[in-house]
Amino acid sequence: MRAVSTLLLLLAIAILVLPIAFLGIVSLKGQADIASGTILPSALYWQNWPDAFASIAIGTYLRNSLVASIASAALTLAIAVPGTHAIVRHGLGGKALPALILGSYMAPPIVALFPLFYLLKVLGLVNSVAGLALIYGVMNLPVAFWLLSSFVRRLPVELEEAAVVDGAGPLTVLVRIVVPLLMPGIVGTAIICAILAYNEFLLAAFLTRSEATQTLPVGLSLYQGDRQLRYGQMAVASLVGIAPVYLLAMFLQRWLVRGLTAGAIK
Repeated sequence: MRAVSTLLLLLAIAILVLPIAFLGIVSLKGQADIASGTILPSALYWQNWPDAFASIAIGTYLRNSLVASIASAALTLAIAVPGTHAIVRHGLGGKALPALILGSYMAPPIVALFPLFYLLKVLGLVNSVAGLALIYGVMNLPVAFWLLSSFVRRLPVELEEAAVVDGAGPLTVLVRIVVPLLMPGIVGTAIICAILAYNEFLLAAFLTRSEATQTLPVGLSLYQGDRQLRYGQMAVASLVGIAPVYLLAMFLQRWLVRGLTAGAIK
């Protein structure tokens, strides 16, 4: 039984590591090796790395992605934490509101492109990182509600009732009682929402038009020559782009796992 478990664990590790290893191999291939379809390069082509940074401003795109994802996660939590507590604990909106919130996430994002564009145009936030952060922050609210609701249900209601008896108001209860107890769920939700925003392509491609505001997923689509895609340089940029996510997941994996698994707990 232990051998089977070890084998399954090694298989899972291989499934996770192989795509990254493949990107590393492609980043060291010349166009001839890529066209031939060989697994290993006939000669290491290190020129892809300086060429990738020379072709597009990877640093600018990466910065925009990080700013948009972090700011949007902060906005999502600022709305989701008090909103989820009010819905779950006090029944705000009845039974219809939770279903409406979760149901809104099922619609394909493309149906909202034009309304979002005109909304940002009215606010003066078209072609801006702030506009993307605003859209991502609202877009990820259903995910945050789904994750945080299970945490709120597990909080002892007696602690909140005791604070009310002692004279604490709703805001005091939320800030001093609920938020500290919810901190594992808040951190896990923030990580997940930030990653969702970091990886988003469709809205970023439609709502931004300049190098100063576009995100890394949009930048990756620019590695296209006159007749062929520059796969080696694209692999380099992909490795650079996934590095922050892997580092974040590595250092905060305990919070991330709790955030991912809490939604399955009743």
